[in-house]
Amino acid sequence: MYRTRHGSTGNVSVLHTISLDFQNLLTEREREREREKEREWDASMALIGFLEIFLAGICFAVLRLLSKSDDGLPKNWPLVGMLPALLLNLSHFHEWATGFLERSHGNFFLRFHWFSGMDMLFTADPANVHYILSANFGNFPKGPEFKRVFDVLGDGIFNSDSNLWSTQRRVAQVFMKDLRFHRFLLMTTRDKLENGLLRVLDELSQSGVTVDLQVLFQRFALDSACRFVTGFDPGSLSVEFPEVLISEALDDAEEVLFYRHFYPEWFGTLQRLLGIGVEKKLRKAWEDGDQILGNCIAMKRVELREGTGKVKGDENGADLLTLYMVENETLGALECNDKFLRDTILNFISAGIETTGSALTWFFWALSMNPSVEMRIREEIRSVIPKEEQNLRVFNISEHMHKLVYLHGAVCESLRLYPPLPFQRKSPAKPDVLPSGHEVDPGTKIIVVMYAMGRMKSIWGEDCLEFKPERWISERGGIRHEPSYKFVAFNAGPRTCLGKDVAFTQIKTVAATVIHNYEVHVVEDHPVRPSNSIVLHMKYGLKVKLARRRL
Repeated sequence: MYRTRHGSTGNVSVLHTISLDFQNLLTEREREREREKEREWDASMALIGFLEIFLAGICFAVLRLLSKSDDGLPKNWPLVGMLPALLLNLSHFHEWATGFLERSHGNFFLRFHWFSGMDMLFTADPANVHYILSANFGNFPKGPEFKRVFDVLGDGIFNSDSNLWSTQRRVAQVFMKDLRFHRFLLMTTRDKLENGLLRVLDELSQSGVTVDLQVLFQRFALDSACRFVTGFDPGSLSVEFPEVLISEALDDAEEVLFYRHFYPEWFGTLQRLLGIGVEKKLRKAWEDGDQILGNCIAMKRVELREGTGKVKGDENGADLLTLYMVENETLGALECNDKFLRDTILNFISAGIETTGSALTWFFWALSMNPSVEMRIREEIRSVIPKEEQNLRVFNISEHMHKLVYLHGAVCESLRLYPPLPFQRKSPAKPDVLPSGHEVDPGTKIIVVMYAMGRMKSIWGEDCLEFKPERWISERGGIRHEPSYKFVAFNAGPRTCLGKDVAFTQIKTVAATVIHNYEVHVVEDHPVRPSNSIVLHMKYGLKVKLARRRL
């Protein structure tokens, strides 16, 4: 019996072993099948990926074929117009626009799909620019379409027209020429240089790290502009690079405002209703900006009420917000409520930040590409600044500014090639004919492309792409003045930028101080190209390394 049990048990054991071996065999075969399926799946995915790349290449090639006509200009197709060309070239829009304007002798109608109502006349023709911005200024207001696109600016000076604009400009002109504001501007600029920018540059140069110079200049411009406009310093300029909400809000708004030029109103309205896309981004930026500016206005009212703010006759000067609140008689018919103050200071802060920050960034990029120009600027500083001041970190440049002719020429040359505002938008109030012969009506969108104007051989000669400060110096060694409709970096005609002198003072002061104190070396192979924005930022920043100079 034992043997029977034992034999039975042995048989069971053998069967169990065979069963396990069979199961293992099945499992191994299943695994093999799974591995085979995975290999087939990978092969399929690779094939699909290849097909996607192939189809993308075909689409890209088709877009390229569709986008250009035989003369190299954007091709106008039925229904879709020149939309394929725009989509293909949007990533390098400024260079693209310069190219088709050069080929079309400075004027080109960009046609969009038939139902968009977005056809635009691009112009880099000085005769047209002079006619639009000066000679027939009254027929080319900002208009309701401009105000719709730039609605975030409210009823500020950049958005307003007619009597409201002329009153605001008169008031702004009075305050910006006020000696109290001028003292405050110089004090603010010097303080932010000594206790802000130079301290940060010193720490960065000692550590030997790579730094984005565009970020530094934007933070310097932000702190300076907020301070001389409102009296409050956001304190963004430090080695910790703190997040600053107002700066992020402005950057986001500028990007959205650029894209608003190229999609119809209904598309933006749909995005706002659904709370999606770039319009959602703008709404968030708008809300953040309103909150910050509202706090500035409230704090300033408290300061003035409690007597701690700057008042008439203050020897330290006064910021613009204080002057607007205190000098009620100057305002005339303008009502000094929170909405008016919000729109006013937002317009001034935006202009102050972007002009200075963008101009300085592109200026130092241009110097890096033209080291001989930088050497000549240093030589001019040594010849102009008194010896007793040359050992100072920040010399009193305002007293010697008019003697730094070559520096001024270099700044103008940088602004010619890299204007902070690369284009501006206009529409006629009633039908008109431009000097170029183009007929325009109230529905025509005219884009004046200042970026392209600085690169037109017909305007600046065969050497237009060369960086030559000498073109701004007269035979007698003084500063050569070019017509504003040729050099449009600060606009032209009645709307010429009120802050032009302020901008030149800040840009030249910072430029001379940095050149005097540091060697700036752009990182090798760093990509430099403009971003898509209403302000000419560098898409990837300006990465540099700094070295302190011995004075």
